[in-house]
Amino acid sequence: MGKKLVVVESPAKAKTINKILGKDFVVESSMGHVRDLPIRTLGVDVEAAFKPKYVLIKGRRKVVDKLKKTAKDCDAIYLAPDPDREGEAIAWHLAAILGEANKDAELLRVQYNEITPSAVKRAFDSPTAIDQHRVDAQQARRVLDRIVGYMVSPMLWRRIRRGLSAGRVQSVALRLLCEREKEIKAFEPEAYWVHGALARKIVTPMDPFHIKLVRVDGKKAEIKSEGDSTAILDDLKGRALKVQGIATKQISKRPPPPYITSSLQQAGSSFHSFSPKRTMALAQSLYEGLDLGQGPEGLITYMRTDSVHLADDAVQACRQFISEKYGNDFCPENPNRYRSRSGAQEAHEAIRPTNVERTPDSLRGKLDPAAHKLYTLIWSRFVACQMAPAKLQQRTVTIEAVKPSEESREFLFNGSTTDIVFPGYMKATGADRKKAEDDAKDRLPELSENEPLVCVEWLAERKETQPPPRYSETSLVGALERNGVGRPSTYAQTVSTLYDRQYAEREKRTMIPSDLGMRVSDLLTETLGDLFNVSFTASMEEKLDRVENGEEDWTAMLGEFYDQFQKWIEKTKAPPADAEEVGRVLGLLTEITEWAPEVQRGKRKYSDESFVASVRKRQDDKGDVSTRQLEALVRIACKYDGQLADVETRLKDMGLESLAEQVRQSRPAEGTLRKLEIAESLESDESTTKFVASLRQQTDMGRALSDAQDKVLNSIILGAADSIPDAKSVLEELGLSLDDIPDDKESGVILEAMKAVSEWNPPTKRGKRTYDDKAFIESLSGYYGRKKFLSERQRGALKRICGRYAEQIPNFEELAKAYDIKVGGKKKSSE
Repeated sequence: MGKKLVVVESPAKAKTINKILGKDFVVESSMGHVRDLPIRTLGVDVEAAFKPKYVLIKGRRKVVDKLKKTAKDCDAIYLAPDPDREGEAIAWHLAAILGEANKDAELLRVQYNEITPSAVKRAFDSPTAIDQHRVDAQQARRVLDRIVGYMVSPMLWRRIRRGLSAGRVQSVALRLLCEREKEIKAFEPEAYWVHGALARKIVTPMDPFHIKLVRVDGKKAEIKSEGDSTAILDDLKGRALKVQGIATKQISKRPPPPYITSSLQQAGSSFHSFSPKRTMALAQSLYEGLDLGQGPEGLITYMRTDSVHLADDAVQACRQFISEKYGNDFCPENPNRYRSRSGAQEAHEAIRPTNVERTPDSLRGKLDPAAHKLYTLIWSRFVACQMAPAKLQQRTVTIEAVKPSEESREFLFNGSTTDIVFPGYMKATGADRKKAEDDAKDRLPELSENEPLVCVEWLAERKETQPPPRYSETSLVGALERNGVGRPSTYAQTVSTLYDRQYAEREKRTMIPSDLGMRVSDLLTETLGDLFNVSFTASMEEKLDRVENGEEDWTAMLGEFYDQFQKWIEKTKAPPADAEEVGRVLGLLTEITEWAPEVQRGKRKYSDESFVASVRKRQDDKGDVSTRQLEALVRIACKYDGQLADVETRLKDMGLESLAEQVRQSRPAEGTLRKLEIAESLESDESTTKFVASLRQQTDMGRALSDAQDKVLNSIILGAADSIPDAKSVLEELGLSLDDIPDDKESGVILEAMKAVSEWNPPTKRGKRTYDDKAFIESLSGYYGRKKFLSERQRGALKRICGRYAEQIPNFEELAKAYDIKVGGKKKSSE
């Protein structure tokens, strides 16, 4: 029997699969996708039915060569990437490459939803062919994203700045963020008052409890002015309280469904403050397999899913576990079934433990603490979803403020308590314990009708209506899922992209669109609102699902989209500038006798003289000059105001006053130029000098600095305040203060302690970057020596590295206690 090659995506997964299959199989990793569209070209032949041009991904050559070499000696090649669109596409690309390397080998597709011996062996016993419909859906999605990104992003470069990007799903997510931010800013709070009382029984137990005013003269208590609130308090003074009525009702609370990708990300955030990206990384490790002493094995099922479906054998095992652990009363007569949202992939399962007998307690100390927390969530939710409903009894007491006379107003208060009659599924999630703890804080005592009560204190609190909350990372994911935008495999990446593009910023646990993000979203909404519309994007996801199900041809779907897309793009093109206006400005620029020297920024060179000459030639050749080019000519005219007499008046006479005003507002402020002058006079390291020089080039081109650039420039000046003559008055002139220097009392102490380290870990290389603890600490020391403070991120990295060398640092325990430094700590790419 010849060798059999198995190809999966990741090394961790390969290790687990290899352990299961044994020595008859060679298991290798593709490291994810091996082919994709080219980076610098569209890579799609629109005229030839949207045929993609695939190339090897940079850095995958060695991986592919190794796979091809191994494949040559094998009789069978099993393609075993993940069971979703992306996994199917990886298998398809691998089949094309490895099929060429060994044309005689049999190419087989295997899929499994969990990496356990039984599931993997079952999949290898029944291999299938590659699902071409699923591949086509992935290709359609990739081509869609490439067309949108490749053809829309240049508009952002023209209108805002180079390097920006638009994305089919990314820009819709940004639009949701920005629209919510506008709602918040436009929101006008309204005051209202909430009234209640602190009451107690006349006889024991006499612990006070809270009640709330719910009705005034038979109408809902809505108090919207301070005067009404004061009048109510005055009216209640001296009144006694009496129980008017007691109502009880039974509530049956059904268990929630098992986790899917979006709900797991939300739970990870709610319970443990994990970001979606962190949650998915932990889930990936649990899925791919961890070694618990008998070799690696997958602990959960596949974590990218939008289906709440569960395999019958998993449900039966869970029901048996429930009966044995909690008793037959906790196991319903029939299994609980849940309905997935429309469009969910029912062939997939929800996220569940691969073995319900493997309880969180049995894994304590065997898993990383964070991974254990996530496993506990998944296990508890799965067990709970197959348990009996919780039965609760709600007791609501209506209490009246006894009227002193028949003409007095009637005030009714409510208090309520919910008791657990039968905990049901809450036993697995721990919700019964939490509820008991909460109830103990302010529980209603046993009361009877007409029982008199004592008012300990009348309560009134002014409140204001609140704006809608900002999105958190997980609530944004939830909004995308509810609207059918994106898919489980893309949620975490979409959120990360908004940060990477600097379109959004993280503040505590919320996402705030940046000024840049607002500008980008406003422009895209204004020019391509129909494209970046929630409902349109959701409809495209539905069409991709139809392609995957074999109900629609992917090229026909793309053709229909592209026809509409071209019409939208055509509307974004600005009309050419008025030729006469261009001619008048060019005539004005002939008076310039001395041009600024050519400057180089990155790989590009910029020359005012050359640009003006190129526009002049274009007009002479009867070509159109764009509005943006006219704006650049006006900017140049304003820049050379020293050589062009009364330039602003002359531009106004040409009818270009608004354009000149726009240019004037975008020019660097005098204060910025003064800051640059100060920064250039300072003795700085090479990187700081280069940064300041790049800012100077930018202002020389007549462009203002961004808020982020200005902030860094301020920190450079503040950090060197000691070397600036008459620093206090200079900083005052620049609108800065020595009080703006961060109060960093810990970095100097930690850096001093790090001088005791004599044996450093060797540098490590990841990709093209080298991580060297010693060099990094030396750079931080130099930075701190110049500025007397480190940024919050730099301090965090310093503490992590310090913790690695605890054994070499005298009195480390005292240092660690004083500055919250943990022993050990793994290297992070941010260092």
